Amino acid sequence: MNLKERYQKKVIPALTKEFGYPNAMAVPKVAKVVLNIGAGKSLTDSKYLDTMTDTLRRIAGQQPIQTKAKKSIASFKIRAGLIVGLKVTLRGKRMWDFLNKLVGVTLPRVRDFRGISPNSFDGQGNYSLGIKEHIAFPEIRSDEVERLHGLEITIATTAQTNPEALFLLKSLGFPFKD
Repeated sequence: MNLKERYQKKVIPALTKEFGYPNAMAVPKVAKVVLNIGAGKSLTDSKYLDTMTDTLRRIAGQQPIQTKAKKSIASFKIRAGLIVGLKVTLRGKRMWDFLNKLVGVTLPRVRDFRGISPNSFDGQGNYSLGIKEHIAFPEIRSDEVERLHGLEITIATTAQTNPEALFLLKSLGFPFKD
């Protein structure tokens, strides 16, 4: 059973029972997933940006967009308009496919993995986690990697509070530490 089916058959009734929602439409759901890579090293090496773009495209299944600096910061050697990151927003089928892969394949492949922290909620029901090495994803073969880079993942939900979002993600099978 994939995560979308699990959400519809098990999570909606469990959340309704736990929090007393009046109907199924009021139950929180996963709205989108945003993948983000900060391009700090690409400021000096332009080939590194191409590598990160290819990596993010293969992981997400769609073309990433470049984020640019809004203003210059001399101490960081950043000028306005300089590319400082890459991001992809996943919704719908691609989002559910990515979450299936994240929970079932990627997180167990992370080195020294003991569960994800339940403290990374933002207060409005969104969860963020970082992965230090992108080679945990099955699309990336470790023998073709020249440089390792990290990846931030933000899971945006329609939950209003952290306990609702935590219950939602736990019910979907996210491996939280106890």
